[in-house]
Amino acid sequence: MAGRRGKRYQEALKKIEPGRTYEVAEACALVKETAVARFDETVELAVRLGVDPRHADQMVRGAVALPHGTGKAVRVVAFAKGERAREAEAAGADVVGDEELVARIQGGWLDFDVAVATPDMMGAVGRLGKILGPRGLMPNPKSGTVTMEIGTAVREIKAGKIEFRTEKAGIVHVPVGRVSFPAEHLAENVYAVLDALVRAKPAAAKGTYVRSVTLSTTMGPGIPVSTRSAVERAV
Repeated sequence: MAGRRGKRYQEALKKIEPGRTYEVAEACALVKETAVARFDETVELAVRLGVDPRHADQMVRGAVALPHGTGKAVRVVAFAKGERAREAEAAGADVVGDEELVARIQGGWLDFDVAVATPDMMGAVGRLGKILGPRGLMPNPKSGTVTMEIGTAVREIKAGKIEFRTEKAGIVHVPVGRVSFPAEHLAENVYAVLDALVRAKPAAAKGTYVRSVTLSTTMGPGIPVSTRSAVERAV
């Protein structure tokens, strides 16, 4: 596959020293140099954890507020009624509704990034499980997206709060900013995510918890990050 990569990718790859793992600060500076696209790429963090998410007691999920946001405008829908609906609107939710919003999504509309809901709406929202669940869009109390404080939830998400969840291979993928961010802002976002992951460690997890950490841009090569560097501040 590497042989098919474009010239810009190959040039970026040469900047990464083979066999070396980088300190978080070094990796955040280098990832800006290895961006290959002509647009402001997203910087992504991939963390492989020593868990088996097939077991419910080893699933790692939660949410974290990035100090400097993701650099992306997040489209939020809110399932709420009455005063709570007005709170969500005032907080900046892009679409607010109750039964009619459920029906709209059942009809195929999915033009949003995050969904939040008040607890009293979850009976209706539950009907969307097969649509929202596989896309990671289902509101969940553990990630703070099912709450009576719906205005606060919307504001936090708009300001850069993101959800994380282990995939089948035990890997967590999250955005931590844009190539245009200062390296120190990327590093602070990375540490915020790592801190949240360490705090979310399941009691059932055995052995080494943080197995590997990689930083990359949307189109660029992965930069191996020292797990010691990654975890030493995340406690």
